[in-house]
Amino acid sequence: MNRMKPGIFILGTDTGVGKTVVSAGIALALRERGLKVGVMKPVATGCYGPDGHLISQDAVYLFEAAENEYAPLTSPSRFRHPLAPSVAAMLEKREVALDRIRDAYMELQKHYDFMIVEGIGGLLVPVAKNYFVANLIRDFKLPVVIVARASLGTINHTLLTVDGSIVRGFEIRGIIFNRIPTVNYSLAEITNPKIIHELTGIPLLGSIPEMEDIDVDSCRYGRLKEVFLERVDIDRILANTAIA
Repeated sequence: MNRMKPGIFILGTDTGVGKTVVSAGIALALRERGLKVGVMKPVATGCYGPDGHLISQDAVYLFEAAENEYAPLTSPSRFRHPLAPSVAAMLEKREVALDRIRDAYMELQKHYDFMIVEGIGGLLVPVAKNYFVANLIRDFKLPVVIVARASLGTINHTLLTVDGSIVRGFEIRGIIFNRIPTVNYSLAEITNPKIIHELTGIPLLGSIPEMEDIDVDSCRYGRLKEVFLERVDIDRILANTAIA
């Protein structure tokens, strides 16, 4: 692939950890700094709408947050079944068009200062035959920001994600812990971020609290921008780029 604009790949430790909200929050914070931000959900499942015109609500949430202009490029590969892309494609008797995804990214990044690409599930979710989320990261040549839960079990999931990323030579900008309870929090949620940092040495970019005023399905952002400006190390996300 040709020379890329700076950007990041939002990688989850699992499905449902809040990658879409984190991606949108970073986009809003970067736009506040005056950057023109491009967003992409290269492959999405669990979409709705008539065949041939499926809509990814995650992609819509990102698109609206970044105020982008190229909807077809934002989400070039969409499937109805809420499954791993390769499985959804098989059931729907379609293929994940990897060339179309790569071409969409190449075109989209021409129009923006900084790109945010949201993955699907975790590092080894199968996108197509012998092609995983990890292959997307390699093809796009982007550093990763890992999104993790703080709850019980996250130490194992996060360390596996860190290890798998390092083995593949990916640059990890840091970890964001999402949906931290503000009340009734557990001992695991209090201790896990610090323990993970001590075990990995990976920077902690921030901890995002549970927020009732945001909703992906209805495109509500609430205080998302303010929370990210206050709680997330945006400078480290932009590290080693000309726009830092």
